[in-house]
Amino acid sequence: MDRNSRVHANSNLRNTFFSEIGIGISANSILLLFYILKFNCGHRPKPTDLTIGLLALIHLLMLLTVESLATDFFISRRGWDDITCKFLIYLYRTFRGLSLCTTSLLSVLQAIILSPRSSCLAKFKHKSPYHISCALIFLSIFYMCISSHLLISIIATPNLTLNNFMYVTESCSLLRMSYLVQSTFSTLLAIREAFLIGLMVLSSGYMVVLLCRHKKETQHLHNTSLSPKASPEQKATWTILLLMSFFVLMSILDSITSCLRTMFQNDPTSYYIQILVAHTYATVSPFVFMSTEKHI
Repeated sequence: MDRNSRVHANSNLRNTFFSEIGIGISANSILLLFYILKFNCGHRPKPTDLTIGLLALIHLLMLLTVESLATDFFISRRGWDDITCKFLIYLYRTFRGLSLCTTSLLSVLQAIILSPRSSCLAKFKHKSPYHISCALIFLSIFYMCISSHLLISIIATPNLTLNNFMYVTESCSLLRMSYLVQSTFSTLLAIREAFLIGLMVLSSGYMVVLLCRHKKETQHLHNTSLSPKASPEQKATWTILLLMSFFVLMSILDSITSCLRTMFQNDPTSYYIQILVAHTYATVSPFVFMSTEKHI
């Protein structure tokens, strides 16, 4: 690919990214506003409403933050100091971690809601919002602690090009850490992601088993191959299962594009594709939730 073609392709990816961010900010704002009005107007909230509203707020703040980072990345202003770089990148990494935590806990909460009375999870039904809030606070503090090294390692890009700096944006760079420090933080992050994704997989599998069992029971009772109209709980469950599947798919694609970004460090196209894929979930998820809300 010649230089003009590459510049044109990068320009298209950049425009696509900012369009994606704009759509995501608008959709999450509408979803968040809907839940705020729903709470203020005295409507009886569903058990998952608070968690979905919180997820919309997290995605909104994350997209606003990454929009600022992308502006520096694409437009190359090179005007930020150390404090701005540390604050924005640490904030962005925190919101990404909170997105994973909230999505996983939403899956667990829906599994608790769907569980039958004879299940061991039934006793958590009336306490689950409180426990989910406590778990989210604990995971947030834990993630903020293991990401605290960014407050030291992120600096404004120096004028000199040295080997001990890694590119983040045009204004910000990452100091290369020692092998021991890097391994420690990488291990903690891997444990966190494995634990949360494991919870997501287990709760999703449990919900699929319950839905299949319920479908067989209803078919037997009605002596027909067509099941009756799904209940609101079942619709919500299928929505969250769809969201979990999409999240896992985007996580896999994000990992692939991150590897490509590492392999082709001098190719800006790999950077553009990686940040485009990384925020697709935050843009699409509010539309999935809004599709189940009749009032919207």
